[in-house]
Amino acid sequence: MTTTPQPAFRALSDPTRREILVMLSQQDMTIAEVSDHFDMTRAAVKKHLTVLSDGGLITVEPRGRERINRLNPQGMSPVRDWIAYFDHFWDDRLATLKTAIEGKFE
Repeated sequence: MTTTPQPAFRALSDPTRREILVMLSQQDMTIAEVSDHFDMTRAAVKKHLTVLSDGGLITVEPRGRERINRLNPQGMSPVRDWIAYFDHFWDDRLATLKTAIEGKFE
């Protein structure tokens, strides 16, 4: 594991940011468009978007006076890689459980 997933995990830790990611998975949005879906100030939404951007989960493209927020699917790679690192632990435990269960029913 070469890339640290901490900024991405920080971004994913908040339910509002996870909801924003789901919205951006459906379409690119401006800050105003994202703000329309929440009962919070535009400044608060901007802070959430900044954390998502810092975590590499979204990209922000200036377009005139607007900033277009877009999901960055590759931003999930460090999270996926970190979780995948532990897959072999689950494989071993599940294999042990399978052996134990099969042994009881033989």
